[in-house]
Amino acid sequence: MSRINRRFAVTKVTRTDSGFARDTRADTVTVEEPLAIRATGDTLTTTMRTPGHDIELAHGWMFAEGLISSAEDVRSARYCAGAVGPNGENTYNTLDIGLGPAASPAAPQFIRLTTTTSACGVCGTQSIDDIMGKVPAPITPVRLDPDLVMRLPGALATGQKQFRKTGGIHAAGAFTFDGEPVVIREDIGRHNATDKVIGHLLLEGLLPASDLILVVSSRASFELVQKAAMAGFPAMVAVSAASSLAVELARETKMALAGFVRGERFNLYSGELSD
Repeated sequence: MSRINRRFAVTKVTRTDSGFARDTRADTVTVEEPLAIRATGDTLTTTMRTPGHDIELAHGWMFAEGLISSAEDVRSARYCAGAVGPNGENTYNTLDIGLGPAASPAAPQFIRLTTTTSACGVCGTQSIDDIMGKVPAPITPVRLDPDLVMRLPGALATGQKQFRKTGGIHAAGAFTFDGEPVVIREDIGRHNATDKVIGHLLLEGLLPASDLILVVSSRASFELVQKAAMAGFPAMVAVSAASSLAVELARETKMALAGFVRGERFNLYSGELSD
């Protein structure tokens, strides 16, 4: 059985001239399961994610939180052998991280106080001010090509294989300024998809992402802009709108931020366009 999606009997309801038509059939649904990320015996976070690329997710999350600054700060990452389900099988839902001496300690301000849901990754952090203080120095501003901005959501959609099956999963991707994909990851949580992208870049030695654009299939929230800034992305493109705090953070860090990309139009919230 796939750990990424499952099949359920679903009744599809359609309005007709005479009332409502019902058709029950098997449908594919995106899997949502918890992943606990632990280090030195402490649970740093428990996030609701779609299984797959968990090592990248953990690396990306720890990097964005400021716990690690390089892949070398992680000595080991393995699933807990004691995390077993009712049938005695490993659930692969607990990841034990061995941190090197250069990694930041799991201070209270870094430890999530509640479960991170697939809808909101910031919900357990002690304060937004803690996150604001960790954003690095302003990045080198870039000018966005309007044609590129309009093409990127379609390029991201091309790599959304699970979305085509379920219609219920987000995606994030890192692209070159020529519009070529470097990595695309999917997850039921938009922040998890972004962490997986950042984790991949970290493990491949591609951070800071100063020559790449982050593209997300969702709105541009403060948390996603914060993650992009931590990873050094000079530009971010979101399919949907941006929040007020996301716009403020993008402008503060000199990140170009475009959103609400719909066909031949989009909103430029921060930065400038190329001639």
